[in-house]
Parts: sequence; structure tokens; C-alpha cells
Amino acid sequence: MDSFEFNKIAAAILITILLVIGVKEISDIIFHVEKPKQSAYKIAGVQVKAEANSETPKKEEAQLNPITPLLASASIDEGANVFKKCAACHVVEKGGANKIGPGLWNIVNNKSAAHEGFKYSTALQAHGKNWTFEELNQFLYKPTQYIKGSKMAFAGLNKESDRANVIAFLNSKSDSPAPLK
Repeated sequence: MDSFEFNKIAAAILITILLVIGVKEISDIIFHVEKPKQSAYKIAGVQVKAEANSETPKKEEAQLNPITPLLASASIDEGANVFKKCAACHVVEKGGANKIGPGLWNIVNNKSAAHEGFKYSTALQAHGKNWTFEELNQFLYKPTQYIKGSKMAFAGLNKESDRANVIAFLNSKSDSPAPLK
């Protein structure tokens, strides 16, 4: 191959690249599409970041209502349905093997980070509290906010009724369930 043929090949490649870029730029000018101001898809638990020119909102801790009054009317069957979101990472069967998350048999009123054979995050190990109804309510609302450093990648359950139903369901998964007051 002599240098003239090489130059023709290189010129053809350069012209093709320039043509593709030129067509793209012209089509961007002709068919300008504006981004929507609001997303069409709403994802539970994801918050839109504040724009750079707006003031940073103050961080507020969520004040949750006590969950105990809702437990009286909670449905274990509804809790089982809501728990399907959790079933990808957790099991509730007695003696069930750990998945991505620990098994949750007998979790209510048990100490946090106490399931044997599971490697908990240091934040959850340091938490050191029992999983009372109110602790579970706070944790299930926004896990990573409640226990900073938790590895649980779950957005949380925003609806009080969903949290109450899941807590009632988890409470039923025990040899001796705690009374729902």
C-alpha cells in the first residue's frame, strides 16, 4: 500500500467522522428537546437534590407518631404482603439461612445485631438496643437515616399502616410473640 492510498483512507475516515458530528449538531439545533421540570417516574424514598442557586433546607428529624396504637388494628396478612419487599434480602422462617440481610425470626424485643452467623455493619453493632415496636418503627421508616452507617440499602416504609402491619407480621414470627398493646 503506497502513501496515496493511505491518505485516501485517512481522509475518508475523517470526512465520515466530521459528517456524523455535523449531522448530530444540526439535528440538535432543529429538534431541540427541553428537559421536563418534574420527573415522570416517582421513586419512593428518593429525594430531589436542591438546586445550586437555592438555599439549603434545614435538616429536620422526622417525628413519627407512636406505632403502638396502630398495632391493635394491624393485619398480619397485610404485613406479609408488604414484607414481600423485604423478602429479597431477609427470611422469617425459624432457622432460615441468612441472605443479603440476616434472618428475622424472633426479631421483636431481641437485641440488634444478634442473629448468629451474619456479619453486621459496625453502626448496627454499636446500636446496641432491643428491637422494640418503636425501634422497629423508626428503623423501618428510613433505615440509613435512623442508624447512620447501616448497610441496609432500603428506602424505607413511609406509610404508618405499612410499618404497623410489617411489625405485627414480624412479631408473629416468633415462638412467643409479644402482645400487641
